Order: sequence, then C-alpha cells, then structure tokens
Amino acid sequence: MKTFHCTCGNKLFFENSQCLVCHRQVGWCPVCHGIHALEPHDQGGYRCNNCQAQVEKCFNYSTYNVCNRLVEGTGHQNNQLLCGYCSFTETIPDLSVDGNLIKWYHLEVAKRRLLYLLDFLGLPYGNRFQAIDLPLSFDFKEDQKPTSSGWLSLGHEEKVYTGHADGKITINIREADPVEREKLRVQMNETQRTLIGHFRHEIGHYYWQMLIQDKDEEEFKAIFGNHESPSYSEAMDYYYQHGPKAYWANSYISAYATMHPWEDFAETWGTYLDMIAVLDTADNTALLQMPGDDLEETQLEELLIRYADLSLKVNEVNRSLGLPDLLPETFPDPVVEKLSYIHRLIKKNRKK
Repeated sequence: MKTFHCTCGNKLFFENSQCLVCHRQVGWCPVCHGIHALEPHDQGGYRCNNCQAQVEKCFNYSTYNVCNRLVEGTGHQNNQLLCGYCSFTETIPDLSVDGNLIKWYHLEVAKRRLLYLLDFLGLPYGNRFQAIDLPLSFDFKEDQKPTSSGWLSLGHEEKVYTGHADGKITINIREADPVEREKLRVQMNETQRTLIGHFRHEIGHYYWQMLIQDKDEEEFKAIFGNHESPSYSEAMDYYYQHGPKAYWANSYISAYATMHPWEDFAETWGTYLDMIAVLDTADNTALLQMPGDDLEETQLEELLIRYADLSLKVNEVNRSLGLPDLLPETFPDPVVEKLSYIHRLIKKNRKK
C-alpha cells in the first residue's frame, strides 16, 4: 500500500479523510489514483490539489464518513452518488443500533483494501451494473434476536454466517467488533483472525467460482483434491466432529484448510493476498526493496524469498515486545505448490 502527501507536506495514508497537520479534507481521487488534499471548487464540489480534477465526495463519505473516496465531476443530479467501491455494498448494518456505524466504517475500510488489491493485481470483478458473468456484492449483517412484548414473542432468531454464495459475500458485523473477534479467535484456536482476512478468504471462493469452476477443475483437483467427494456438507460435518487432519501443518496453510478443497483454496488464496499486500506495503515504505520487475510481475520464488526475509525481521520485533509472530516464516512444499497454482491462475486471468 502506497502512502501519499498532503499539500502541506504531511504524509497521508489510505484511510485518511483529513490531514492531521493542516486539517484539509482529503480523499481518494479517481483521476490520479491517490489520497490527495481537496479544495472547494467555485462551481460546487471540490478540486483535487494533485491533478486539479473536479470531484465530489461519495455519498457514504459526505453523509456517514465511512468512505474517503471521490467521484469524478461536479453537479451530479443524484446527490446520493456512490463511489465505485461503495456501489458493491448492497446491505449495510442497522444504523439505529448503537455502535453499528463504527462497525460499518471498519467493514468498508477492509473492503476498500481488498478491492484496491484486486485492482493492483489486475483481477477481473464487477457489480450487477457492469458486464460480468459473476457480479460481486457485499452484505454486512448482524444476528437477529427475537423480541418480546410481555407474554407475546415477536419474530425468530436468525444467525448470520460469514460466507460466499454466487458472488454475494456476507460478513457478520460482529467480526468488526475487536472484542467479539478475539473471543472467536480463541474459541476457533486461530493464530490470527482479522477483518481483512475474512474478506481475502471469501473473495477466494468468489474467484474459485469465476476462474476455476467448469474451466480448470482438473488441475485444481490434482493440487487441492477432489471437491466433489466427499461433498462440502459431509466434509464440514466431519471437520466439526473430529477436528483437522493430523499433522496438517505439513501440507496445509491452516487447520481450517483441511476441511475441504474449497476451504483449502480459499485459505491459501487469502494467504497469497496477505503476502502481496505486505510486500507492496514494505516496498512502498522502503522497509524492503523489491528488485527488478514490478511486484505483480515478480516470480513466486522471489516473492517467497522476500516474504521470508521480511517475516524474520517483523517477527523478531514482535518477540521483543512479547507479542505473537506476525507472519509465517516458511511454507511447506505442498503449500508452495498451492501458492504456485494461485500465482499462475492470477497471471493467466489478469485484465488486458
């Protein structure tokens, strides 16, 4: 992830909506593709101080401050115009519930980082308003609990499961609550459980359906196993009754990856996106210099070497503070083979 600079010279980050030094409003300009300072335009809207483009704030920016992206042009008749990223969100949390606005903010931040990374890699995606075979959308929902009025019970309990189905990614908004997420992390015995991690995992299911289903299933089976036998429901029942496979760390990226080939792919896909995002940030902050070609064109072997080098350094910093390791330092050969498959898959399907 790149950093940018305000007109006053202060450094700006991907989530900023205001410069903390000069207090100018800032936002992501869709013309010059960066976080830049804004100045009010005499014809309405704003002007990007970097490229001088006329822009307006996304409706979710101007109304709820859960976005920081801009829309090109001024004088739009529809004053509820959403930016390209916000248009993918179809269901937002109930904002009458205390605390849901800040949860929505964190969900949108994670979603923007996901979509930015997909754009960085050149992966195809689109919403229902665009010409794409599998439209992508997001629902941010919470569990519904039954209510009562005296002796009368109203409604029924509805549990929301984080997951993907035919392009629709649903995230239970309790994942945006750090306390609840930590409880689940401990309960599920996970090394890490992050909001952005959920997005990167679920988008893996989206790309399995888009890029592999009925297109590349035989090669997928050769590397990840037969996703048709046992069925997903059978594999899920077995996993939750008996736990992960023994010695899973020798062949899988996580215990959950052992449940079914689809989950193995999604977990490995999420790890691949983690690696690219971390290396991109390290490269753009001079923490690590990537040699030669652009990061998205670098061979997987070089990516893994650089990632291991970075992991050793940041993990040692964490250990100095008594914190858990931040990044995996090595991958077993079967996981490297799976990462290689994903690396080839992405390169083959980049937008022209």
